[in-house]
Amino acid sequence: MPSLKDLRNRIASVKATQKITKAMQMVAAAKLRRAQTAAEAARPYAQRMEAVLADLAGAAAAGGQAPPLLAGNGRDGVHLLLVCTGERGLCGAFNSAIARLARERANSLKAAGKTVRILCVGRKGADILRRTHGADILDVIDMRAVKSPTFADVEPIGRRVVEMFGKGEFDVCTLFYSRFGSVISQVPTALRIVPAAVEAKEGAAAKAEPVVREYEPDQGAILAQLLPRNVTMQVYRAVLENGASFFGAQMSAMDNATRNAGEMAKKYTLRYNRTRQAMITKELIEIISGAEAL
Repeated sequence: MPSLKDLRNRIASVKATQKITKAMQMVAAAKLRRAQTAAEAARPYAQRMEAVLADLAGAAAAGGQAPPLLAGNGRDGVHLLLVCTGERGLCGAFNSAIARLARERANSLKAAGKTVRILCVGRKGADILRRTHGADILDVIDMRAVKSPTFADVEPIGRRVVEMFGKGEFDVCTLFYSRFGSVISQVPTALRIVPAAVEAKEGAAAKAEPVVREYEPDQGAILAQLLPRNVTMQVYRAVLENGASFFGAQMSAMDNATRNAGEMAKKYTLRYNRTRQAMITKELIEIISGAEAL
């Protein structure tokens, strides 16, 4: 049984840990607002770009002049998984949920006879995937030095993906990230970015009167500029969504850790008081027994 000194040390250690987790929760809550604002601000631009791409894709498909980044190269043998995770832990299942989704996709592709290559943005995802798919990881892009990601920070990633596709190093690229829903809701998401995933209009939108748009210069020139930018934009959006999701998950994880530390401190304090009371009672019994013996 631990002594009173050991129990005092444990209580002090747990309370110190509780202060740290509480401070981390407050820091995550403060950073969450800015990260959430940045993620929500990027959504309308990405959605509008998808709408323009859908309009241009329909015209390009009708004319039979769709670029490879839009229509693909006609093959489906090599898949590139672009896995975006965080650079730090202490955030619950945030990183592991994204890595699990990517691992399941990689296993299903390999079972179908496909070749899988993995490009990790963030070292935490690489650490998890290296245990089972270490041979498939091409590179790990470190983002620890980037505090507030900008479009220029992720542009080299998008350019690298486009160059790899141009060299024929893969046929399909899928982006994995966590879409921010709320503080307690982060949704692991898989999005195909090469060839671009363009959703066709359905229902009332398809039956509505068509809108005539004129593009200057021609549609082919616009697609040549817009498609590579769309790849970078989707990666940028994923990084921003991950940032908000990370702080939301960390806030929840540190709140749970703070509560658990408080409960543990109460249990140790109760145990300390009972042990101390038992020792006092024992000493009183010994004193009374000695007095009676005299």
